[in-house]
Amino acid sequence: MDHAGFAGMVRQLHKDESGGVTAFVVVFVAAVIAFSGLVLDGGLALAGKVRAMGEAQEAARAGAQAIDLSAYRSTGELRLIAGEAVTLASQYLAAAGRSGEVTVTRNIVSVKVTDTHHSLLLGAVGVKSLTTIVSASAQPEHGVTTPEP
Repeated sequence: MDHAGFAGMVRQLHKDESGGVTAFVVVFVAAVIAFSGLVLDGGLALAGKVRAMGEAQEAARAGAQAIDLSAYRSTGELRLIAGEAVTLASQYLAAAGRSGEVTVTRNIVSVKVTDTHHSLLLGAVGVKSLTTIVSASAQPEHGVTTPEP
């Protein structure tokens, strides 16, 4: 086959295509980016949620250490000093680089932490960030000698 015949065949193939493959490639690449974004950004958001949950649990435990020792020594009753419990939990969150909401109800310290992951790939399809909210609570226990099952 000579050069003119080959060039003519290429021109003919180019005319027959009419851009059909281009549309397929655009849709396919968009689907690959979206799926990759779900895997990457979803995994990073899940890891952030697990990290936030651990920090919320630890902050609640820190707050549950604010026991009113004078009441405990005189009556044997475990009671929290609410203001100190909030302070201890908030200090733990600040040291972990987080902010959150700390509440004390009776002897229960509750901590709520919001984690926001800014999307790396999902931003290409309009999802700018993924937000998760976790909460944990703790209370003081008397006479713990073994872990719970």
